Amino acid sequence: MKSKFVLLSILAMLLLFTTLACQSEVTSNTGKKSIVVTYSILGSLVKDLVGNQATVTVSVPNGLDPHEWEPSAKDIETINKADLVIENGLGLEGGMEKTLEAAKSKGVKFFTASDYISVRYVGTGEGIPSGDPDQAVGAADPHLWMDPVTMKSVVSALVPALMKDLNLDVAAQATDLENQLDSLNTEVANIMAQIPQADRKLVTGHESMGYFAQRYGFKLIGVIIPSLSSQAEVSAADLAALKQAIEDNHVKAIFTELGTSPAVAKAIGDETGVKVVELTTHALSSDGSYFTFMRDLANVIANALK
Repeated sequence: MKSKFVLLSILAMLLLFTTLACQSEVTSNTGKKSIVVTYSILGSLVKDLVGNQATVTVSVPNGLDPHEWEPSAKDIETINKADLVIENGLGLEGGMEKTLEAAKSKGVKFFTASDYISVRYVGTGEGIPSGDPDQAVGAADPHLWMDPVTMKSVVSALVPALMKDLNLDVAAQATDLENQLDSLNTEVANIMAQIPQADRKLVTGHESMGYFAQRYGFKLIGVIIPSLSSQAEVSAADLAALKQAIEDNHVKAIFTELGTSPAVAKAIGDETGVKVVELTTHALSSDGSYFTFMRDLANVIANALK
């Protein structure tokens, strides 16, 4: 009798586990397409565009440096199983490069944002001369999210890809999002209008502000890390040249960012008598909105330079 009870209990447990497994499979298999976006700022706009029509996963956790972050085994599996991977390109996702290339070779569909914009290149006199090829004149700048008009181009190009590859109807959302980006550009321009033209000079952690400077009429004076990547090395000669550039151009603020050594920034500020201001250039604000990110960025710059 006891053995019969034990057998019935086991059968009941097996039935329960089977039911739960089936429910889990139904829950996870929602029928929605899977989109992976490499970093959070681009991911924010993709989420705004697709809404609840697809599942959007961001690879690089918000607040971590996309220049250096490397995916885990689980992240790699998610990328390989995606219906579409949306990447920045131009070397931004340095730590993910091998994973992304492997996924492409396996036939995973990709959309590369930088293929659909007017790419900015490092110009003569920008930053600090160094041996880093990423800083050489003519190097492609990957920080395209710093300009709302450039991001509008990305959104516009993404629409046909989503409709063709994933069969998503995003036309109405795209129109609304493009209008919002136009309005954001006007808003940021108005905030920047508070800064006298003579004071529109930027010294930043690394070469991340080129698209912003190009859009809103700023001059790039120099950077603490002389590269388009936050992972490059900095030399004493580079820092000496930067201090001289700050003094010669009467720079009002030094902006530090993700990947910048606080100690180095403070030392430069102390030696030049220029205030050091923290600037968020690679992470979303707490509400996860690109629009809040750009407004916050613009207001920090305006308050430091006006």
